[in-house]
Amino acid sequence: MAALTALATAVFITSLTETLPAGVLPGMSGGLHVSESAAGQAVTVYAAGTALTAIPLTAATAGWRRKRLLLTSMAGFAAANTVTAVSSDYPLTLVARFVAGVAAGLAWALLAGYARRLAPARLQGKAVAVAMSGIPVALSLGVPAGTFTGGALGWRAPFLIMTGLTVVLLGWIAATVPAHPGQHSQERPGMLRALTVPGVGPVLFVTLVFVLAHTILYAYIAAFLKHVGMGGSTDLVLLVFGIASLASIWFTGARIDRRLRALAIGSVLLVGVASAVLAVPVHDDALVYLAAMLWGLGWGGVPTLLQTAAADAGGPAADAAQAMLVTLWNVAMAAGGIVGGVLLDALGAAALPWSVVLLLVPAFVAVAGARVHGFPAVRPRPSE
Repeated sequence: MAALTALATAVFITSLTETLPAGVLPGMSGGLHVSESAAGQAVTVYAAGTALTAIPLTAATAGWRRKRLLLTSMAGFAAANTVTAVSSDYPLTLVARFVAGVAAGLAWALLAGYARRLAPARLQGKAVAVAMSGIPVALSLGVPAGTFTGGALGWRAPFLIMTGLTVVLLGWIAATVPAHPGQHSQERPGMLRALTVPGVGPVLFVTLVFVLAHTILYAYIAAFLKHVGMGGSTDLVLLVFGIASLASIWFTGARIDRRLRALAIGSVLLVGVASAVLAVPVHDDALVYLAAMLWGLGWGGVPTLLQTAAADAGGPAADAAQAMLVTLWNVAMAAGGIVGGVLLDALGAAALPWSVVLLLVPAFVAVAGARVHGFPAVRPRPSE
C-alpha cells in the first residue's frame, strides 16, 4: 500500500499539473497579459506534449528500469512547474507546459501497469483504482485548494507548491516503490498492434470522445461560472465536483471486477445529464452545484474504467493499448482546449455544455455496442 499510495500521489501531481490552469485561469491570463482563451491553451499545450511523445518515448524507454523511468518523469514535473511559477513570458510558459506534458506521457504509459504489477491478478483492478484515486483527490482537494491559494497568494503560488510536493514524492518513490526491469527487445510488442485486437478500438474511441467532451467544459469552467454569475464560486463548485469524483472512484473500485459495462454506461449518462442541466438557461446556483455533483459522480471512475477496459481487451498487447489510450486521452485534451477556446470566443460560454451533450451521444452508442469486446457484461479474469 505504501508503494501504491506513492503511485497515487504521482497520479495526483500529474492530474493537478494538468488541470490547475482551469482553476487559476483569470489570474494566469492577467499575469501573462493574454486573453482567457489564450491562457487556456496552457492545458492544450500540456496535452499536446503528451499526445506527441507518449508512443515514441514509451517505445524508446521500454528497456529502462521502471523505477528509474518514474523518477525521471517526476523530476520533469518539478522542473516544469518551477518554470511555470516564475515565468512572465507567455511562450516560455507554454514551453514549460509542453515539457510537463512530455513527462506526463512517460508517467501515464507506465503507472497503470506498475500498479497492476504490485497486486495479485484477482486484485489488479482494485490496485489500478487505488493508483487512479490521485485523480479525484486532485480534483476534489488539489484544484479547489490551488484556486483558493491562487486567489489569496497569486496564481504562481500553487505551481511552486507543486514543485515542493514533487520533491517530497521523489524521495518517497525512492524509498518505497519496488524496482521492476524493463522489457527485453524481443518481448516488446509493436505499438500499433493494439489497434487490431478486438475491443481495443471501441475503448479508444470512447476515450477520445469522452475526454474531448469533458475537457471542453472543464478547461473553461471558470469562464462558464462567470457567465452564470458564479465567478466567485469556482473553488466551491470544483470542490463539489471533486468530492463526488472521490465517491465515484471508490464505488468504481469496489465493483469494477463485476460491473465494468454497467459502470461505463452509467458514467456516460451521468455526465450527459449534468451537462444538460448546465445547458438549461436558468441561472440557479443550486442547479449548478447539482450538475457539478452529477458530473463528478460520472467522471471520477472514468480513468480506471477505460484503463482497465483497455488492459483487459489488449491481452498480450496491453502495454501497447495503454500507450495508445494515453496518446488519445491527451489528443482529446489538446483538442478540447482548442475547441473550447474557439467556442468561448465565437459563441460564448453558454455553448460549452451543449457541445458536451452532443459529443456524448456517440460515446454512449460505442459503449452500448461493445457488449462482447471492449465493455463486456462479464469482465475476463486476468491470468496469474
